[in-house]
Amino acid sequence: MSLGAVLSKEKPRIVVNDSGVLHAQELIKFGRFTADRRNNWGEHQVSTEEENKFIALHGFAEYAKWYLAIDESHQPDTKAHYKFPYGDFKTVHRCALLAARSRARQYGYNDVEKTAQRLIELQAAKE
Repeated sequence: MSLGAVLSKEKPRIVVNDSGVLHAQELIKFGRFTADRRNNWGEHQVSTEEENKFIALHGFAEYAKWYLAIDESHQPDTKAHYKFPYGDFKTVHRCALLAARSRARQYGYNDVEKTAQRLIELQAAKE
């Protein structure tokens, strides 16, 4: 088996995105969140076109602030580098945090799961 084949089967290295978490905490602190329902993220999630516009206007550094994790197997100047979105480039969405927590648990990203849970609790305390 080639090294490439072995590497392609490795689990991606997903780590908590500290700048994204701090941004989410600040938004929640100042009431910039939506206490929507669990299954609303599919409706509220930004489209690929909206993501591309945001990146064109603000760059990847600002784009990164809207994600709870990064995938170290991808370059920072790619959308694939950023995982677990939590908002719509305006507000934090409870449904996005719930989806992120669930997906992180499903894939075994414990730090991301715990981070999403802490933000859910922070938001609940502000409601």
